[in-house]
Amino acid sequence: MLMENVSYHVPVLLEASVDLLDIAADGVYADLTFGGGGHSRHILSKLGDKGRLYSFDQDRDTLANAPKDDRFHYVASNFRFLRGALRWRGVEAVDGILADLGVSSHHFDELERGFSFRGEAPLDMRMNQRGRLTAADLVNDYSADELTRIFRDWGELETPWKIASCLERARQKGRIETTAALVEAVKPCTPKKEESKFLTKLFQALRIEVNGEMEALKMALEQSLKVLKPGGRLVVISYHSLEDRLVKNFMRSGNFEGKIEKDFFGRASTPFEVVTRKAVTPSPEELERNPRSRSAKLRAAIKL
Repeated sequence: MLMENVSYHVPVLLEASVDLLDIAADGVYADLTFGGGGHSRHILSKLGDKGRLYSFDQDRDTLANAPKDDRFHYVASNFRFLRGALRWRGVEAVDGILADLGVSSHHFDELERGFSFRGEAPLDMRMNQRGRLTAADLVNDYSADELTRIFRDWGELETPWKIASCLERARQKGRIETTAALVEAVKPCTPKKEESKFLTKLFQALRIEVNGEMEALKMALEQSLKVLKPGGRLVVISYHSLEDRLVKNFMRSGNFEGKIEKDFFGRASTPFEVVTRKAVTPSPEELERNPRSRSAKLRAAIKL
Protein backbone atom coordinates (compact mmCIF):
# COMPACT_ATOMS: atom_id res chain seq x y z
CA MET A 1 0.00 0.00 0.00
CA LEU A 2 1.47 3.38 -1.03
CA MET A 3 0.96 5.89 1.77
CA GLU A 4 0.15 9.54 1.12
CA ASN A 5 2.18 12.27 2.79
CA VAL A 6 -0.84 14.07 4.24
CA SER A 7 1.38 16.09 6.57
CA TYR A 8 2.80 17.84 3.49
CA HIS A 9 -0.45 18.26 1.59
CA VAL A 10 -3.91 16.70 1.56
CA PRO A 11 -4.63 15.80 -2.09
CA VAL A 12 -7.76 17.51 -3.40
CA LEU A 13 -10.44 15.68 -5.43
CA LEU A 14 -8.16 12.64 -5.36
CA GLU A 15 -10.54 9.92 -6.52
CA ALA A 16 -12.40 12.09 -9.04
CA SER A 17 -9.27 13.44 -10.72
CA VAL A 18 -7.49 10.09 -11.06
CA ASP A 19 -10.72 8.38 -12.21
CA LEU A 20 -11.02 10.99 -14.99
CA LEU A 21 -7.54 10.01 -16.22
CA ASP A 22 -9.06 6.62 -17.09
CA ILE A 23 -5.73 4.93 -16.41
CA ALA A 24 -4.50 2.03 -18.51
CA ALA A 25 -2.30 -0.40 -16.56
CA ASP A 26 0.55 -0.15 -19.11
CA GLY A 27 0.10 3.56 -19.80
CA VAL A 28 2.48 6.49 -19.44
CA TYR A 29 1.33 9.46 -17.37
CA ALA A 30 2.56 12.86 -16.19
CA ASP A 31 1.70 14.49 -12.87
CA LEU A 32 2.68 18.13 -13.36
CA THR A 33 2.44 19.08 -9.68
CA PHE A 34 3.94 16.34 -7.50
CA GLY A 35 3.91 18.17 -4.14
CA GLY A 36 3.21 15.72 -1.35
CA GLY A 37 2.74 12.93 -3.87
CA GLY A 38 -0.88 12.08 -3.09
CA HIS A 39 -2.11 12.09 -6.68
CA SER A 40 1.05 10.40 -7.94
CA ARG A 41 0.70 7.55 -5.45
CA HIS A 42 -2.90 7.02 -6.43
CA ILE A 43 -1.92 6.87 -10.12
CA LEU A 44 0.84 4.36 -9.31
CA SER A 45 -1.68 2.18 -7.46
CA LYS A 46 -3.57 1.76 -10.75
CA LEU A 47 -0.55 1.10 -12.97
CA GLY A 48 0.82 -2.33 -13.81
CA ASP A 49 4.47 -3.33 -14.03
CA LYS A 50 4.88 -1.75 -17.47
CA GLY A 51 3.22 1.55 -16.57
CA ARG A 52 5.25 4.70 -16.01
CA LEU A 53 4.68 7.97 -14.19
CA TYR A 54 6.68 11.20 -14.59
CA SER A 55 6.02 13.65 -11.77
CA PHE A 56 7.14 17.28 -12.04
CA ASP A 57 7.98 19.73 -9.27
CA GLN A 58 10.25 22.76 -9.22
CA ASP A 59 10.44 22.79 -5.40
CA ARG A 60 13.29 20.48 -4.40
CA ASP A 61 11.68 20.05 -0.94
CA THR A 62 9.21 17.67 -2.59
CA LEU A 63 11.92 15.17 -3.50
CA ALA A 64 11.67 13.89 0.08
CA ASN A 65 8.14 12.70 -0.74
CA ALA A 66 9.18 10.62 -3.77
CA PRO A 67 8.12 6.95 -3.54
CA LYS A 68 10.69 4.23 -4.09
CA ASP A 69 9.14 2.66 -7.16
CA ASP A 70 10.82 1.70 -10.45
CA ARG A 71 7.77 2.95 -12.37
CA PHE A 72 8.10 6.43 -10.85
CA HIS A 73 10.34 9.18 -12.26
CA TYR A 74 10.78 12.46 -10.39
CA VAL A 75 11.32 15.45 -12.69
CA ALA A 76 12.91 18.40 -10.88
CA SER A 77 11.46 21.02 -13.20
CA ASN A 78 8.71 23.57 -13.66
CA PHE A 79 5.91 22.08 -15.76
CA ARG A 80 6.40 24.86 -18.30
CA PHE A 81 9.19 22.62 -19.66
CA LEU A 82 6.85 19.62 -19.97
CA ARG A 83 7.64 18.52 -23.51
CA GLY A 84 11.39 19.07 -23.35
CA ALA A 85 11.76 17.32 -20.00
CA LEU A 86 9.85 14.28 -21.25
CA ARG A 87 11.73 14.09 -24.55
CA TRP A 88 15.04 14.31 -22.68
CA ARG A 89 13.91 11.16 -20.85
CA GLY A 90 12.96 9.42 -24.09
CA VAL A 91 9.21 10.01 -23.81
CA GLU A 92 7.52 11.42 -26.90
CA ALA A 93 3.88 10.99 -25.86
CA VAL A 94 1.78 10.18 -22.79
CA ASP A 95 -1.66 8.72 -22.15
CA GLY A 96 -2.68 11.30 -19.57
CA ILE A 97 -1.67 14.50 -17.82
CA LEU A 98 -2.82 15.61 -14.36
CA ALA A 99 -2.20 19.04 -12.84
CA ASP A 100 -3.33 20.18 -9.37
CA LEU A 101 -2.59 23.90 -9.54
CA GLY A 102 -3.07 24.59 -5.84
CA VAL A 103 -0.31 25.71 -3.51
CA SER A 104 0.59 22.85 -1.15
CA SER A 105 -0.47 23.13 2.47
CA HIS A 106 3.25 22.75 3.21
CA HIS A 107 3.96 26.12 1.64
CA PHE A 108 1.35 27.89 3.75
CA ASP A 109 2.30 26.05 6.92
CA GLU A 110 6.04 26.62 6.53
CA LEU A 111 5.86 30.31 7.42
CA GLU A 112 9.49 31.01 6.48
CA ARG A 113 8.55 30.53 2.79
CA GLY A 114 6.49 33.74 2.97
CA PHE A 115 3.28 32.46 1.34
CA SER A 116 0.99 33.23 4.28
CA PHE A 117 -0.06 36.58 5.74
CA ARG A 118 -0.52 34.92 9.14
CA GLY A 119 2.63 35.35 11.20
CA GLU A 120 5.93 36.98 10.24
CA ALA A 121 8.39 35.66 7.67
CA PRO A 122 10.71 36.91 4.92
CA LEU A 123 8.69 38.18 1.95
CA ASP A 124 9.77 35.38 -0.38
CA MET A 125 7.04 33.32 -2.12
CA ARG A 126 9.38 31.48 -4.52
CA MET A 127 8.26 27.96 -5.40
CA ASN A 128 11.71 27.39 -6.88
CA GLN A 129 14.06 28.57 -4.16
CA ARG A 130 16.82 28.96 -6.72
CA GLY A 131 14.82 31.63 -8.53
CA ARG A 132 16.03 35.23 -8.35
CA LEU A 133 12.81 37.20 -7.99
CA THR A 134 11.13 37.38 -4.57
CA ALA A 135 7.95 39.07 -3.39
CA ALA A 136 10.13 41.61 -1.55
CA ASP A 137 11.68 42.57 -4.91
CA LEU A 138 8.23 43.28 -6.35
CA VAL A 139 6.94 45.24 -3.37
CA ASN A 140 10.05 47.40 -3.07
CA ASP A 141 11.30 47.79 -6.63
CA TYR A 142 8.30 47.64 -8.98
CA SER A 143 6.75 50.92 -10.10
CA ALA A 144 3.25 51.92 -9.05
CA ASP A 145 2.00 51.09 -12.56
CA GLU A 146 3.57 47.61 -12.44
CA LEU A 147 2.12 46.94 -9.00
CA THR A 148 -1.29 48.15 -10.16
CA ARG A 149 -1.16 45.68 -13.05
CA ILE A 150 -0.26 42.80 -10.72
CA PHE A 151 -3.02 43.56 -8.21
CA ARG A 152 -5.58 44.09 -10.98
CA ASP A 153 -4.70 41.14 -13.22
CA TRP A 154 -3.56 38.49 -10.74
CA GLY A 155 -5.48 39.48 -7.60
CA GLU A 156 -8.60 40.90 -9.25
CA LEU A 157 -8.63 43.52 -6.49
CA GLU A 158 -11.11 46.36 -6.81
CA THR A 159 -8.80 49.34 -6.23
CA PRO A 160 -5.34 48.17 -7.33
CA TRP A 161 -4.01 51.71 -7.82
CA LYS A 162 -4.81 52.58 -4.19
CA ILE A 163 -2.89 49.54 -2.95
CA ALA A 164 0.08 50.47 -5.16
CA SER A 165 0.03 54.03 -3.78
CA CYS A 166 -0.14 52.63 -0.25
CA LEU A 167 3.01 50.62 -0.86
CA GLU A 168 4.79 53.55 -2.49
CA ARG A 169 4.20 55.65 0.62
CA ALA A 170 5.19 52.85 3.00
CA ARG A 171 8.46 52.00 1.25
CA GLN A 172 9.62 55.61 1.44
CA LYS A 173 10.18 54.93 5.14
CA GLY A 174 12.28 51.84 4.43
CA ARG A 175 12.22 48.51 2.61
CA ILE A 176 9.32 46.14 3.23
CA GLU A 177 11.07 42.84 3.92
CA THR A 178 8.56 40.67 5.80
CA THR A 179 5.00 39.42 5.42
CA ALA A 180 4.00 41.26 8.60
CA ALA A 181 5.53 44.50 7.29
CA LEU A 182 3.54 44.11 4.06
CA VAL A 183 0.29 43.59 5.98
CA GLU A 184 1.08 46.72 8.00
CA ALA A 185 1.96 48.71 4.86
CA VAL A 186 -1.41 48.04 3.21
CA LYS A 187 -3.48 48.60 6.37
CA PRO A 188 -4.70 52.04 5.25
CA CYS A 189 -6.38 50.46 2.20
CA THR A 190 -7.46 47.15 3.75
CA PRO A 191 -11.24 46.75 4.14
CA LYS A 192 -11.90 46.04 7.81
CA LYS A 193 -14.83 43.70 7.18
CA GLU A 194 -13.02 41.70 4.48
CA GLU A 195 -9.44 41.80 5.68
CA SER A 196 -8.75 38.08 5.20
CA LYS A 197 -10.26 37.99 1.70
CA PHE A 198 -8.34 41.13 0.70
CA LEU A 199 -4.99 39.82 1.98
CA THR A 200 -5.57 36.42 0.36
CA LYS A 201 -6.00 38.13 -3.02
CA LEU A 202 -3.03 40.43 -2.42
CA PHE A 203 -0.69 37.56 -1.54
CA GLN A 204 -2.06 35.50 -4.44
CA ALA A 205 -1.26 38.31 -6.88
CA LEU A 206 2.34 38.61 -5.67
CA ARG A 207 2.84 34.82 -5.68
CA ILE A 208 1.56 34.49 -9.25
CA GLU A 209 3.92 37.23 -10.44
CA VAL A 210 6.95 35.88 -8.54
CA ASN A 211 6.50 32.40 -9.99
CA GLY A 212 5.21 33.35 -13.45
CA GLU A 213 2.30 31.01 -12.80
CA MET A 214 -0.09 32.11 -15.55
CA GLU A 215 2.60 32.03 -18.24
CA ALA A 216 3.73 28.58 -17.04
CA LEU A 217 0.16 27.28 -17.15
CA LYS A 218 -0.36 28.56 -20.68
CA MET A 219 2.90 26.95 -21.82
CA ALA A 220 2.01 23.61 -20.23
CA LEU A 221 -1.50 23.59 -21.72
CA GLU A 222 -0.16 24.36 -25.20
CA GLN A 223 2.45 21.60 -24.88
CA SER A 224 -0.19 19.13 -23.70
CA LEU A 225 -1.58 19.09 -27.25
CA LYS A 226 1.80 17.92 -28.56
CA VAL A 227 2.50 15.50 -25.72
CA LEU A 228 -0.85 13.73 -25.36
CA LYS A 229 -1.60 10.74 -27.56
CA PRO A 230 -4.92 10.76 -29.44
CA GLY A 231 -7.44 9.62 -26.85
CA GLY A 232 -5.15 10.85 -24.06
CA ARG A 233 -6.68 12.79 -21.20
CA LEU A 234 -5.92 16.20 -19.71
CA VAL A 235 -7.16 16.65 -16.13
CA VAL A 236 -6.70 19.96 -14.29
CA ILE A 237 -7.68 21.16 -10.81
CA SER A 238 -7.67 24.97 -10.51
CA TYR A 239 -8.32 27.22 -7.53
CA HIS A 240 -9.14 30.70 -8.78
CA SER A 241 -11.06 32.20 -11.68
CA LEU A 242 -7.94 33.20 -13.65
CA GLU A 243 -6.71 29.61 -13.88
CA ASP A 244 -10.14 28.10 -14.37
CA ARG A 245 -10.96 30.48 -17.22
CA LEU A 246 -7.76 29.55 -19.07
CA VAL A 247 -8.31 25.82 -18.56
CA LYS A 248 -12.00 25.96 -19.52
CA ASN A 249 -11.33 27.99 -22.68
CA PHE A 250 -8.39 25.83 -23.73
CA MET A 251 -10.28 22.57 -23.31
CA ARG A 252 -13.25 24.03 -25.15
CA SER A 253 -11.42 25.55 -28.10
CA GLY A 254 -7.68 24.90 -28.01
CA ASN A 255 -6.97 28.58 -27.34
CA PHE A 256 -7.13 30.83 -24.29
CA GLU A 257 -9.84 33.14 -25.62
CA GLY A 258 -12.32 30.29 -25.96
CA LYS A 259 -12.91 31.13 -29.62
CA ILE A 260 -13.97 27.99 -31.51
CA GLU A 261 -12.57 27.85 -35.03
CA LYS A 262 -14.69 26.43 -37.86
CA ASP A 263 -13.65 24.55 -40.96
CA PHE A 264 -14.67 25.29 -44.56
CA PHE A 265 -18.03 23.60 -43.99
CA GLY A 266 -18.77 25.53 -40.80
CA ARG A 267 -18.09 22.61 -38.49
CA ALA A 268 -16.49 23.34 -35.14
CA SER A 269 -12.79 22.46 -35.11
CA THR A 270 -11.55 21.73 -31.60
CA PRO A 271 -8.63 19.58 -30.41
CA PHE A 272 -10.46 18.20 -27.37
CA GLU A 273 -13.67 16.52 -26.38
CA VAL A 274 -14.67 18.00 -23.03
CA VAL A 275 -15.53 15.30 -20.48
CA THR A 276 -16.69 17.60 -17.67
CA ARG A 277 -19.42 19.84 -19.07
CA LYS A 278 -19.56 21.44 -15.65
CA ALA A 279 -16.60 21.72 -13.28
CA VAL A 280 -16.42 19.01 -10.62
CA THR A 281 -16.18 20.45 -7.09
CA PRO A 282 -15.42 18.85 -3.70
CA SER A 283 -18.20 17.03 -1.87
CA PRO A 284 -19.50 18.33 1.48
CA GLU A 285 -17.56 15.49 3.14
CA GLU A 286 -14.29 16.56 1.51
CA LEU A 287 -14.91 20.20 2.39
CA GLU A 288 -15.37 19.24 6.01
CA ARG A 289 -12.25 17.07 5.93
CA ASN A 290 -10.14 19.61 4.03
CA PRO A 291 -11.46 23.22 4.09
CA ARG A 292 -8.60 24.32 1.81
CA SER A 293 -10.31 22.45 -1.04
CA ARG A 294 -13.30 24.82 -1.05
CA SER A 295 -12.33 26.76 -4.19
CA ALA A 296 -11.17 23.74 -6.24
CA LYS A 297 -12.63 23.13 -9.71
CA LEU A 298 -11.82 20.01 -11.69
CA ARG A 299 -12.06 19.84 -15.49
CA ALA A 300 -11.09 17.09 -17.92
CA ALA A 301 -10.88 16.62 -21.68
CA ILE A 302 -9.86 13.95 -24.20
CA LYS A 303 -7.49 14.80 -27.04
CA LEU A 304 -9.11 14.06 -30.40
